[in-house]
Amino acid sequence: MKGAIMSFKKIYILTVDDEWEMRNLLRLHLTKQGFVMIEAQNGTEALKIVKKQPIDLIILDVMMPDMDGFELCTKIRESMTIPILMLTARTEIGDKVEGLNVGADDYLTKPFDPVELIARVNALLRRATMTDSKLDNELLSFTDLSVDPIGREVIVKGQPVEFTSKEFNLLLLLANNVERVFTRDHILVQIWGEDYFGDDRTVDTHIKNIRSKLRKAGLPYNLIHTVWGVGYKMKKQEE
Repeated sequence: MKGAIMSFKKIYILTVDDEWEMRNLLRLHLTKQGFVMIEAQNGTEALKIVKKQPIDLIILDVMMPDMDGFELCTKIRESMTIPILMLTARTEIGDKVEGLNVGADDYLTKPFDPVELIARVNALLRRATMTDSKLDNELLSFTDLSVDPIGREVIVKGQPVEFTSKEFNLLLLLANNVERVFTRDHILVQIWGEDYFGDDRTVDTHIKNIRSKLRKAGLPYNLIHTVWGVGYKMKKQEE
């Protein structure tokens, strides 16, 4: 069996299933490949988890009592682009189509072969990594603002604006994921690293500095929006 995607950072996989036996089976196979497993017994618990910490991939059961997998997938897709692999014991093609239509990236029928599970997980992670790498090298253009990842330069109305390394990385993270909501914990892990133990208010301070510099440079509107009780996101259009 091929191992997990090689990475310098831990890869967090959230499994959502009301059956302990299935969660245990997934944990058994995936932890052997070096993945870090996080478990949720239902959709409500899963939503709380994805809002609090970074998740690289979700394995989601379709049939759950309080909120089925289709509904949960729809709610996650309202603000997040995390790869989702749906599991079901039902083989009807309609279920697969519905799952893909609500935003799932792949579909696996129970019972499954562990080799196929790992292969599908790795394929989804590779796809996500390739997409992120492509985005990281593209010039990001907004009205009156552009962010150059390669030159690490921010231009407002044709003029460069100076940012610290952390400020630039934070702005780039948001600009690369327009309309996606990032919690403070997400941002801390992505920008400061998993070993950072400081106060999450440092995120608020950096957002405030970014906004201030963009405003002083002549950007007449706010692209970075606060999502109260959750975190921050960047919007493409002026409001």
